[in-house]
Amino acid sequence: MKLRYIVLGFVFTFLLGIGNIRSQDIHYSQFYMAPLHLNPAMAGVMNCNYRVIANYRNQWATVLTNPFNTFSASYDQKIPVGRSDYFGWGASAWGDVAGEAKYKQVMGRLTGSFSKKLFGDRNTSHYLVAGADVGINQRGIDVNALRFGSQYDPITGVFDPGAPPDPSIDLYSPVTFFDVSGGLLWFSVFDERTNFYAGVSMAHMNKPNISLLGNDEYRLYQRWTFHGGGEVPISNTVSLVPGFVVFDQGPSFEGNIGNSFRFDMGSTEFFSQSFEVGAWLRMVKNYVSDEHTKLGPESVILSARFNYNEFGIGFSYDWNISELREASRGNGAFEFSLNYLICGAENRGVYCPTF
Repeated sequence: MKLRYIVLGFVFTFLLGIGNIRSQDIHYSQFYMAPLHLNPAMAGVMNCNYRVIANYRNQWATVLTNPFNTFSASYDQKIPVGRSDYFGWGASAWGDVAGEAKYKQVMGRLTGSFSKKLFGDRNTSHYLVAGADVGINQRGIDVNALRFGSQYDPITGVFDPGAPPDPSIDLYSPVTFFDVSGGLLWFSVFDERTNFYAGVSMAHMNKPNISLLGNDEYRLYQRWTFHGGGEVPISNTVSLVPGFVVFDQGPSFEGNIGNSFRFDMGSTEFFSQSFEVGAWLRMVKNYVSDEHTKLGPESVILSARFNYNEFGIGFSYDWNISELREASRGNGAFEFSLNYLICGAENRGVYCPTF
């Protein structure tokens, strides 16, 4: 059984390495706590004036010697325009490191949006938001961490780190490229606790070349994102907070759907003192062969979130239920998020959903 886990882990490590080089994007289970990564139209869409968010995710620690570690930080704000419209802008950065070769991605982005109120009154609002961002990304591997057959003794099979590596190691170098994304968002607010939203975005619109080989070309797949959600009160203090997100990128597909229960412990016009608990299901395309993939469940996500005045903190845990569970023992990912809101003096009532 132990050997089986080792083999499964080795195969999974190899497939993840290939998949990562073939440009899988980062993802968060708490997608609603990473708005600028989700859709550039989310920049500035908040009931306060300024927002700071930090995210961290650790994935496949029980399967990989060097698991996926993803981290990001963002800042955004909204600027009033006229009686009821807004400009939004923000900046974000994220990084991702994984695998024996320490495949690393680092990106910085600037984002802008415009929110147009189409109809409504002081207590209700219906907005259409358009947004775009531009970023610079660098990807690469630690070539010194690679091992080649020429570095193993042919008789004893012992690895000699001092032996010369394969000459092809000189072909690999970090790649830097620009990246462009755009998106749309619609939201409707009926009162302080009743709202819904839906959005769509396209990342990597320019299909940048991400090959680590200078004389080769490999274009990054465009990524479509569809997402939506809202809040529906079921009592004076409890609300349903359903949501979904779908990522479609080349041969890869991921969909999350679920619901949280929000328990209100006292709210003001801007801040909510509340806590949430929820569960989500992630579906992905699983590799079967070069010609076939199969859609199936990958994880059940358990989440909790606490909001106290301007602070919000979220935790989630991915319970792996795919065929990999024999090697992962059900352990998928742990995720942590933190947000901080600054409202300031500007007051126009409830503007948008509380994400």
